[in-house]
Amino acid sequence: MTLDLTGRTALVTGSTQGIGAAIARRLADAGARVGINGRRAEAVGDAVAALAADAGAGRFFAAPGDLATEDGAAAVTGVVPSADILVNNLGVFGAKPALEITDAEWRRYWEVNVLAGVRLIRHYLPGMAERGWGRVLNIASDSAIVIPEEMIHYGASKTALLAVSRGFAKHAAGSGVTVNAVIAGPTRTGGVEEFVYQLVDRSLPWEEAQRAFMREHRPLSLLQRLIEPEEIANLVAYLASPLASATTGAAVRVDGGYVDSIIP
Repeated sequence: MTLDLTGRTALVTGSTQGIGAAIARRLADAGARVGINGRRAEAVGDAVAALAADAGAGRFFAAPGDLATEDGAAAVTGVVPSADILVNNLGVFGAKPALEITDAEWRRYWEVNVLAGVRLIRHYLPGMAERGWGRVLNIASDSAIVIPEEMIHYGASKTALLAVSRGFAKHAAGSGVTVNAVIAGPTRTGGVEEFVYQLVDRSLPWEEAQRAFMREHRPLSLLQRLIEPEEIANLVAYLASPLASATTGAAVRVDGGYVDSIIP
């Protein structure tokens, strides 16, 4: 099975590291030219250089900007006025007791995890529809369905992202553009490693800490380990390809079997 994205331009938000960087690398491997996004221009430049060193020069370009703000979104769309593939990967998360989450934190999670993606969909979807082809992929989370008690604000924002995906898929009906959400399970990234140590004993070696986290806080996982970023990226690349032309309006799981449901 060949995933051919030759000639396509992709924008992956929050892609200087972790899942976003893995997605960018996989899309480039399939032939796409990929915009790398982050808030700081220096970090974006470093990420572009590192990705290019692995995958080859010319496949990546810098698209810095804080997408949680209208000005930041305008800066990014100024660099990337048109895209064939939009991957809304940007997101923030963290543990906080339910009654201690402030109004300001709720607003921040909404701005970053929901509105940042909505702004870009509004910008890119019309052009995709006019050309008769496009892919919008919103990276959600198992927390959208199994709301974690230790980070309700994060779970609620990802639930909203599922609704956003389904709604825009309906708007794009018949246009040749597909809009899907990817329900990612607990994935090993630098940020997640820190999150794990917020919940388990910091003196534990990583392998023990990971097992303790999965056992105590994610016991429904059938994989019984953290997912690797490349495993998320493989599904995203498939959904971004012409091979996934009949998949739209869906919430597709790559969650290690964590969500205790046959569907979606």
